[in-house]
Amino acid sequence: MSDVQGDEAAVREWREAAGDDGLVLLDGFHALKHALRFGADVRMVVADEPDAVRALARELAPDVEADVARLVRGAALKTLLPRVHPTGVAALAVRPDRARGLAGLGRMPRPAPVVVLDNPRNLGNVGAVVRLAAGFGATGVVTRGDLDPWHPNVVRAGAGLHYATTVERITLDTLPPGPLYALDPEGEYIRSLTLPDDALLAFGSERHGISPELRARADHLVSLPMRPQVSSYNLATSVAMTLFHWGGPRETGQEVVQ
Repeated sequence: MSDVQGDEAAVREWREAAGDDGLVLLDGFHALKHALRFGADVRMVVADEPDAVRALARELAPDVEADVARLVRGAALKTLLPRVHPTGVAALAVRPDRARGLAGLGRMPRPAPVVVLDNPRNLGNVGAVVRLAAGFGATGVVTRGDLDPWHPNVVRAGAGLHYATTVERITLDTLPPGPLYALDPEGEYIRSLTLPDDALLAFGSERHGISPELRARADHLVSLPMRPQVSSYNLATSVAMTLFHWGGPRETGQEVVQ
C-alpha cells in the first residue's frame, strides 16, 4: 500500500470511529503519552508526520516508544480536526467504564482523597484539576452539574491524565463515601486541620462558591489563606493548595518521568 493510500485509509477509519461516543479524543503527543503510560486502550493514532512523532517518543517517553511506533499512521490532521495540536498528532482511546469507575471511587479504605467539583463552568479549569489530581495521586475527580469531565477540551487541558486517575460525573445520591470537607470562606482555617486520606474535598465555582445543598452535606467547612479584599483563587489553584496541604504522594525517591 502506498503512503497516499495509507493516508486515505487512515482518514476514512478515523472519521468512522470519531462518531463513537465511547471513544475519547487525545489531542497532542503528551496526551497520547500519558494515556499509553496509564493503560488506556488506544485504538488509533494519526499524525501529520509519523516519523516526527516516533522521534518525540524516543526522546521524551521511551517507555511507550514501541506502542507509539506501532500505532501511529500518517494523515493530514487539518482534514480531521478543527484545531491541530502543535505536536501534529491525535489519537482515539476508549473511555473507561463508568460503573467500574464509580465502584472504585466507593471502595474503602481509600488511600487518597477524591476531589469534588461542584457545578464547575470552565472546561480548561476542570482539565487542570484532573492534571493536578493525577500528579498528587488523588483517588479521583468527580463533577456535579452539566459539564462533562470527559469533554474533548477538558481532556486536552488534562494532557491525557484522565487515565491516571478516576474521572466521573456524579449526583448527590452517588457522592462517594467519606468525610466531606467543603472549601468555604467561612470555614476553619486549613492550616489548623489534618485532611484524612479518605476525605472528599469539595470546591465550588469561582463565582458562586459551594452550592447550598452540598454545603449542607459537609462535615467540615475549610478556608484557604487569602489576603483581605481578594475575591477568590482560580479553581485549579485552590485544588492545588488543598492537595498540597493534604500531603501528596506517599512514595518518595521515584524517578520523575517527563
